[in-house]
Amino acid sequence: MGPTTAPSPLGNHPSAAAASPIHRVFGAVPFRTDGTPVGLAFAPDGGLWSIEEPGVLRLWDPETGRQREWTFLSELETLWAVSPDGRLLASANDEVSLWDVADGQLLQTFSQPSWVTALAFSNDGKRLATGHDDGGVRLWNPAGGELLLEIAGHPRPVSAIAFHPDGTQVASAGEEKLICLWRMSDGELVAMLAGHNDRVPALAWHPQGHRVYSAGWDATVRVWDANTFQPVMLLNSHSGQVTALALSRDGRLLACADSTRSVHVWDTSTLRTLAVLRGHGGEIRCLSFSSDSKLVASGAEDRVLYVRAWEGHPAETRNPSERPDARLPIPESQSPAVRLALSPDGTRLATTAGEKALQVWDTTKAEPILQVGEPGALHALAYSPDGRQLAGGGADGHIRLWDAGTGLRSVLLEGANHPVSALAFSADSKLLASASAAAESVWIWDLKRGEPCLLIPDAIDGCTIETVAFHPSGRLLATGGIDWLATGGSDGGVSVWDIADRCEVATFGGGVTAAVFDPTGRFLAVATLARSACVYDLEDRQLMIELLGHDDAVTCVAFSPDGRRLATGSDDRTIRFWDVATGDCVGQTELDTQIKAILFSPDGRSLFTGNGNTSCYQLDVGRLLSR
Repeated sequence: MGPTTAPSPLGNHPSAAAASPIHRVFGAVPFRTDGTPVGLAFAPDGGLWSIEEPGVLRLWDPETGRQREWTFLSELETLWAVSPDGRLLASANDEVSLWDVADGQLLQTFSQPSWVTALAFSNDGKRLATGHDDGGVRLWNPAGGELLLEIAGHPRPVSAIAFHPDGTQVASAGEEKLICLWRMSDGELVAMLAGHNDRVPALAWHPQGHRVYSAGWDATVRVWDANTFQPVMLLNSHSGQVTALALSRDGRLLACADSTRSVHVWDTSTLRTLAVLRGHGGEIRCLSFSSDSKLVASGAEDRVLYVRAWEGHPAETRNPSERPDARLPIPESQSPAVRLALSPDGTRLATTAGEKALQVWDTTKAEPILQVGEPGALHALAYSPDGRQLAGGGADGHIRLWDAGTGLRSVLLEGANHPVSALAFSADSKLLASASAAAESVWIWDLKRGEPCLLIPDAIDGCTIETVAFHPSGRLLATGGIDWLATGGSDGGVSVWDIADRCEVATFGGGVTAAVFDPTGRFLAVATLARSACVYDLEDRQLMIELLGHDDAVTCVAFSPDGRRLATGSDDRTIRFWDVATGDCVGQTELDTQIKAILFSPDGRSLFTGNGNTSCYQLDVGRLLSR
């Protein structure tokens, strides 16, 4: 793979893409999202729209899996629904908002009498039905936000809702496990369908209007005759809760997803299973067929979209995201930790995310040059300052050291009983500090002897350790952490230890998730739990400045090689540059993904990011500062 740029990384405006600071992309996975997909719809031009938590809208090329555009809408909503033609998007909590999918513009917002628990557009997009936690079903005019009809509905909250193809009826399911068919002209109950013995999370109406399909947590899909209101068939080949379903535009195919992470595709005329599609690493949340019924898309909690081409026979099913270079097994946490390490000369970048294998890239070409296979996930990476070794901390509590040139493992350090989530080399490459976010201790390893030389059993009083950083002198070690059991006062802190004298020399309050010393060693910057970064003066033992401006958690901090600037990355998808002397923000940019890790190149001209979508970017610092 040669050097690439991320498509529209700054939003879907053409000028934003032209000004992108992204120079290279490493390890991009087709159809990889930043959050859990909660809605899918094919666009009129054949592209695929996805909406994901928390409110990010993306347009994909179904053939290549490349992202074409993206827009952040809102993080306040709990429900999303895309109109059948893919032109409108509705979001809801205690109010409903309508968005134009093409440009991401907010069109209308109207309040609701109670919390919205289900959403559905009519086929023509001219009506919107809402189900509520008070059991009510309401019909709205999306254009003006007028309430057209209100039905008392169910005795318990509504769990699913769907329009008849001609808009004359609405089917709704309640948490009492009953399905009701309502006439939209006057709100009268047409029929009540009983049979499920567990929650009904999804409903769909056949395009011809003669069938209703209901998905149940009782591991069944039920087919109902919409004229006689009798059950037609019980589709019970699922071995887990059925969580989502979708019908093809022509009504010939029914796709149903279950909690075993499988999608069953049925022929609706014969009610026979055509295929069972697998591959997701998390619960499937949404399904959609293309307008020509040749593609079926699925989105799941593993943050991957699967798009499969249906060529008329199950054996011909294919999935672009299953290419060998794009497979990404996802750990059970569904939140892969992206880790980076840059060689001292800046020519090699080591990356890993969750269960993905450790890869080493040539930074001048964005090409992989080494792939290191090790059992289990790696949660921490570090290059030795002399460039000879690469260290990785694993979920098994072991630390592995590889020859940086060959990728061959040279040392295995054992002894810690908790997953290793933080590593740092001393400046002379003789010592390695390790810690775990599941423990309160810090280990210092003598690499020449291959054994620990110091154990700090309670590095920060009552805190688990999130980060460790060696002082440039090699004598001091900063440890930052969080007190998860705090009921008041401090929620963590950062302590600085003198390794030679084996004593604590400074302590600062407040939970910390990342820490870094400036090149001179006078200043220590940390990412706090308060959406800020703090810079401490170690000579004066006091807070020098707190940097505010991010809208979500600050996940990473990095000093420029000259120490004049501090870069911060955040879950708000922005990178900010700060003048350390004044505290002024001197540059910022928004990317298409959350930022989980950042590193400066040795010459300070590039910034490398580890991203929420498990890719890594090389950014041009000059362009970032010009923004």
